[in-house]
Amino acid sequence: EGSPMENGVGQEPGTPEPPAAEGSLAPRPPRARPRLVFHTQLAHGSPTGRIEGFTNVKELYAKIAEVFSISPTEILFCTLNTHKVDMQKLLGGQIGLEDFIFAHVRGETKEVEVTKTEDALGLTITDNGAGYAFIKRIKEGSIINRIQTVCVGDSIEAINDHTIVGCRHYEVARMLRELPRAQPFTLRLVQPKKAFDMIGQRTRSSKSLGEGRVASGKETLRLRAQGPATLEEGPSPFEEEAARRVDDLLESYMGIRDSELASTMVEAAKESPSAAQLACGLDSVLGEFAFPQEFVAEVWAAVCHPEVGQE
Repeated sequence: EGSPMENGVGQEPGTPEPPAAEGSLAPRPPRARPRLVFHTQLAHGSPTGRIEGFTNVKELYAKIAEVFSISPTEILFCTLNTHKVDMQKLLGGQIGLEDFIFAHVRGETKEVEVTKTEDALGLTITDNGAGYAFIKRIKEGSIINRIQTVCVGDSIEAINDHTIVGCRHYEVARMLRELPRAQPFTLRLVQPKKAFDMIGQRTRSSKSLGEGRVASGKETLRLRAQGPATLEEGPSPFEEEAARRVDDLLESYMGIRDSELASTMVEAAKESPSAAQLACGLDSVLGEFAFPQEFVAEVWAAVCHPEVGQE
């Protein structure tokens, strides 16, 4: 079927194999994993492209950008199985093997002036893993909720003309928290390009995965910030529930949501016999977050001593 391809790496037809060293057996080529090919579209409308051979989010963005002849920096975030700006379907650290990837790209830039009349703005920030922090949730009745032009899915590009591209979500959340009260500040936001109204949600065959959920027992591709992607069983219902609880704790303590970070913390907690050991483990891997002690204790309790009575 076409030229020989193994894991997306082709060999020029007719290229001779390098000769084996004198007197030695030719080394056996390592057994390549099956090629994982994913389908992708731009969320505001485009033909369908095929991507493969990525191992982390930055590489994924580069592959999508290549398919659609755009710059990777145009991509704000991706959703799975829906073109809508649906924060429940955000691509985090795992992609089900049948998931369809929609890339949301830069649309209009807007500036809003905000005055902090209370300590909390009501924003929850998340991170696309490639240098952009964006708004994942706006709290009902909050300062930001009263500003109609600020929307979930908007990327925060600058605070008071100070660019924050390249900052992690927890740094952005901290900057917003530390802004003085009663002093107006300016947010420069980039909204995702809007979908055309006539583009309906892609209909999938009935046997494919439901709306963005990775069914338990299904294989998923786990993307990692460091190291290669791995093929794993989908998270168990217990792990999904624990990760959701930890994500809620991240929001209440730090003003961020991050499903990949939550999953990493669940894994660490499962291997920690005590909250103190979890704190040491998280410090060595995620020290830059400076997690408060009571937060770590709650994470450990949420994973290791969940409420009884859940199947």
